[in-house]
Amino acid sequence: MRPLALLLALSTAAALPSSAEELPVRTAPIEVLKSHHLAVRVKINGKGPYRMIFDTGAPITIISPEVARETGVVPRDAQPPPMALFNALGQFSMQRFEVGGQRADKIPAIVMDHPAVAVLSRGQGELHGIVGFSFFARYRMTLDYQAKQLSFTPNGYVPDDFLELMMAYMAAKKKPPPRLLDPAGMWGFAVSKADDDEEPGVIVDRVRPDTPAASAGLKVGDRLLTLDGAWTDSAADCHHAAGGVKPGIAAPLKIRRGGKEMTLMVTPRMGL
Repeated sequence: MRPLALLLALSTAAALPSSAEELPVRTAPIEVLKSHHLAVRVKINGKGPYRMIFDTGAPITIISPEVARETGVVPRDAQPPPMALFNALGQFSMQRFEVGGQRADKIPAIVMDHPAVAVLSRGQGELHGIVGFSFFARYRMTLDYQAKQLSFTPNGYVPDDFLELMMAYMAAKKKPPPRLLDPAGMWGFAVSKADDDEEPGVIVDRVRPDTPAASAGLKVGDRLLTLDGAWTDSAADCHHAAGGVKPGIAAPLKIRRGGKEMTLMVTPRMGL
């Protein structure tokens, strides 16, 4: 048994072997529900039939806990853990899974009460789960709405276990570094302005070492007049102007130092 993970839909292309045309074609009747979903009759481990949604957008196959117990996919006394979402028991393998005349072995399935299936069951008759990618990826399929029939031609492809792929992806994926909205976190300096200061610009009162501002030569005590062409007559002006510059793009800072005006080019980095 493996823990249930959050599921994301995937689209995977399966190559059709050159000998596939010689393989037998199996068929299965389909039912078009009022909701325009497709339903098929399936057998699990020789028991059934059970009525399930056939969903070509579903990355996994889902069966209800009740059906899983009846068919021996899980023990009859299997119960979901406390506070389990949708009575989820986890992922298990169906030893034999049949849709119409097509049989596949060892199909992984999530055992849970899917809320969408429950909603459809109330208005369109009892449904027991969803047939998804773990089954249909093994075939080239033809859907005939007029004849209300699915046809299956084996393509020789056995899809990877979707849940295992998701768990591996989540374990390997590195979280991006958090970002600060404070411009000082991207530029490396902070400013202030006294209430009685009536001169244009703001005073640089802190420059962090090893930051873009420090590398550009900005110093404590400099009076910042404009940032990327925008006037900075208050700390709020400075934050607003700094927030409009994308990380990695050099921006001009016009400053006054020792009575002389000069321009420094600062390239802000991604927030830490």
